[in-house]
This record gives sequence, structure tokens and C-alpha cells, in this order.
Amino acid sequence: MRPNRWAALPLAAVLAAATLLAAPSPAFEQRRLAPRSFPPPEPAEPVESEPARGPGPVALPEPPPRDLLPPLPAAGRAAPTEDELGVTIYPNSTYLASFDAGRGQEFHIFGTNATFANMVRYYRVILRDRGDEVFEAPATHQFDTGRFREREMNFRPSVTIKDYTWNGSPGYPNPLPGADPPAFETILQFTTAPPDARR
Repeated sequence: MRPNRWAALPLAAVLAAATLLAAPSPAFEQRRLAPRSFPPPEPAEPVESEPARGPGPVALPEPPPRDLLPPLPAAGRAAPTEDELGVTIYPNSTYLASFDAGRGQEFHIFGTNATFANMVRYYRVILRDRGDEVFEAPATHQFDTGRFREREMNFRPSVTIKDYTWNGSPGYPNPLPGADPPAFETILQFTTAPPDARR
């Protein structure tokens, strides 16, 4: 039996990850709760709704401050190399941002207009692993790229793929105004190991 990889995560990381993922609909049940640092989608227009009748979904707590995972300095930051990530970067992806994950780890975010299904197939071949489905909706799949060492790491080294076209979304907006493409269908998150633990 594989050990529970999420048992050692601090509550703040779980809350931050839950905030940064798109809010799930109460109509479905999440299969697993896993930390993520994906950028939040564009805010939606408020929708008027009728008051809940009888037992309904539990109210969610206020989201934590966005600075829980502060971006690394953006000015002049070059895209990370495959050696730094410990895994192949999909050729038609665009580097978007990096975030400090603590203890020498980083999250590196890339966007692509390859479909979610194609990205999952691509990394299954590259990593020779089926990976794990983390959420059904929005579709999120994770591939481990290293062993989790509780005393050295906050997060398991991995590649996480998320579908940003879920529920009719046009995709994750390109952070560069007027850039082409204007949005990305799929987001790739690379979670690195600390420098002294990299292969």
C-alpha cells in the first residue's frame, strides 16, 4: 500500500491550495484533497440566487491572503531549465510564473493550448507512469517526479496538469496584455525538489 502523501502537509498549505483551485460545484464530490498553487481563474460576475431551503452546502471560510505563496521576483526571471525541473518541458508550452514553495522548493507554471487529455497522454509516455487523477472537475492529474522526504520538503516533486476550459471557461488568461494566445487551455505546474535533493 502506498503511504498517504498528503498526511504531512500543513493546514496553511492546504487552505492556500484550495483557494487557488477553481471552486468545485456542490453537485459533485471531490475524490482527494491535494495542495495546488495554480493561478486563480478570472473572477466571475456575481449571480443572484434564491435562499437555500433545508440542508444545503456548508459555507466556505474566507480565502486566505494571496501572499501565502508569494511570486518569486519576476523582473528578468528566465524560464527554468529541464535540469532544474527534473522533467521534460512540453515543447509548445509558455512559461508564465514561478512561486516560492518554501524549503528550497518552487512551483513553476506553464501554459499550453494542447488539450488536457493530450498533456496527460504526453506525460504518461515521458514519465512511464499513469499518474493520479486528483480531481474529476476541473480535471486535474498529477505525476510524481521524485520521492517525498518529509524532513526536507513541503511538497512532493511532481508535474500537475489542470484543464482550464472546464465549465465553459475560455482558458487561463495570458498574463501579458495583448499577447498571443490570449488564453491557455491547459496549465502545467512543475513542483521542484530542493536543490540538494535533485537528481
